[in-house]
Amino acid sequence: MTIVKRLSITALLALGLGGVVHAQQAPSQADRVDQLDQIVGLSDDQKSEMREFMQDSEGKINSMRTQAQELQQSLSQQIGPDYDEGDIRDQADELGEVTGDIAAETVLLQARIQDTLTEEQRATLEEQARKQRQQMRQMQQQMQKQQQGQQQ
Repeated sequence: MTIVKRLSITALLALGLGGVVHAQQAPSQADRVDQLDQIVGLSDDQKSEMREFMQDSEGKINSMRTQAQELQQSLSQQIGPDYDEGDIRDQADELGEVTGDIAAETVLLQARIQDTLTEEQRATLEEQARKQRQQMRQMQQQMQKQQQGQQQ
């Protein structure tokens, strides 16, 4: 599978499933699984497995997000004339590690979901991603035309 195809599938999964990182804005697990089911036709076992993956990942990611927010707040409090550069760098390094862990957990969730799908389901998902990319390009072109029209 080419890099573009993998990125496309990842982007599609992120739209429907990767909202885990922003849990308060994301659809529920059931909604995300139902969305994927509508696209590729999941078996009951696949749905159950995906819900389990999502629940596990959401717990981990939410915990890490809380930790990242606390670190960001702590870093913000360091701003001032009496700053401690070493402490700032240590906290920034820790924040980078937590942010990387969040990204890794999100990608791992998407990989686990991909692994649960059959070849046919992955092909269907890839085709849906291709269609979405095409729609996005068309929307961008329309927006550019509108902006050009407004500038004249």
